[in-house]
Amino acid sequence: MTRKIRTRIAPSPTGFLHLGTARTALFSWAFARHHGGDFILRIEDTDEARSTQEAVDQIIAAMKWLNLDHDEGPFFQMQRIDRYREVIGQMLNDGTAYPCYCTPAELDAMREAQRARGDKPRYDGRWRPEPGKVLPAIPEGAKPVIRFRNPPSGAVTWDDMVKGQITIANAELDDLIIARPGADTATLIGTPTYNFCVVVDDWDMDISHVIRGDDHVNNTPRQINILRALGAELPVYGHVPMILGPDGDKLSKRHGAVSVTQYETAGYLPEAMLNYLARLGWSHGDDELFSREQLVSWFDGQHLAKSPAQWDAAKLNWVNAHYLKALPDDTLAAHVVARFAERGIAAVVDDQLCRMCALFKDRCATTVELCDWLAMYLSEVAPSAEDLAAHVTEVVTPAVRSLRERLIDIEWTKPAIGAAIKEVITAHGIKMPTLAHAVRVLVCGRAQTPSIDAVLELFPRDVVLTRLLIA
Repeated sequence: MTRKIRTRIAPSPTGFLHLGTARTALFSWAFARHHGGDFILRIEDTDEARSTQEAVDQIIAAMKWLNLDHDEGPFFQMQRIDRYREVIGQMLNDGTAYPCYCTPAELDAMREAQRARGDKPRYDGRWRPEPGKVLPAIPEGAKPVIRFRNPPSGAVTWDDMVKGQITIANAELDDLIIARPGADTATLIGTPTYNFCVVVDDWDMDISHVIRGDDHVNNTPRQINILRALGAELPVYGHVPMILGPDGDKLSKRHGAVSVTQYETAGYLPEAMLNYLARLGWSHGDDELFSREQLVSWFDGQHLAKSPAQWDAAKLNWVNAHYLKALPDDTLAAHVVARFAERGIAAVVDDQLCRMCALFKDRCATTVELCDWLAMYLSEVAPSAEDLAAHVTEVVTPAVRSLRERLIDIEWTKPAIGAAIKEVITAHGIKMPTLAHAVRVLVCGRAQTPSIDAVLELFPRDVVLTRLLIA
């Protein structure tokens, strides 16, 4: 197509940015970047009662963490109210919209009667102007909604990027409310509604492609009809299936569907999250692991899955572990410092912390797990009674005392520490695991660690000696 590629993500600040919206943002961003186009961030905040600044801040922070940079925005719908009213005013003049004075009670009665007849509940068009039709008298003091005059016949058809051709008959659509009554009775046009604001935004911002969740499929024919009434060029629509939990139900908090920024706090890397989200509903051959640059190179809008994707926490951990292990040790150490700061533990990126990260990162899926391991170096440990009883026995206690004595004045290196441990087990006639487990429990607070000589080398000597000081 000759039209410049322009995509958008338009979250509502009635809640935080969650996984499904983040995936849609990723697809829209990657598609725009692949084609050298623009990616726009909009905040759909017309629901004033439920929108919060906290949610706005979190949405922007989540996008920044994922490094989904936008070229324009963020735009806020509440700052564009005058523009929406201007368009509605023109539609009223053109006859493509009209005021409706039905009260909520009348609408309820209308729908109840339709249900009783076995009809689909819908607005019956009683205030819709038609040639020769006499409209009801306007109730005194009534404030109208504004409805779009939907075409009464024909159908809406579009070629969906994901689902292929979709056709919905106009007879299935009633006249959509595009503005609700305002507080000012002197103003005919009140608060524009979501479905209308989206249309004007996409039109004004020249959005070429709308990639969004398939829960919006039913909105699309209404939006297409409004765009046609405005004489606007239509975007290409692509509706991606939802993400399901491991049990096949809609992804929810019990599956881990928390806000995106909580994954940062939980120790996941943005590169890993992007990689994993991209594979939820899109593929490039059998590639499971790929860089951001590869994603942009490959994401041409093809190969979007028609079936729902399934969230797999274990797979995310596997992907994150891959990226964690691949990080340079100083970069990984910076992540660890940030996680420690959240625990109130002071740490700095230095050679010692980098060496700790190098030693333990192969055992970890997240930076939080890595912090759990490294905490023994930066704070006191408290071995469990069970570990003490199982590993620090009367048999091994003399060997622990002997090792402590040897560690007082040796060179503080892994080879020297390893040699001292071997001398002690030989002198006391015990096996390596017997002494190593006891030392691990006393010094590290746990019975399993990497090679004990490598672990001890990263402690200050005085800390090791203090923790090995047993009666």
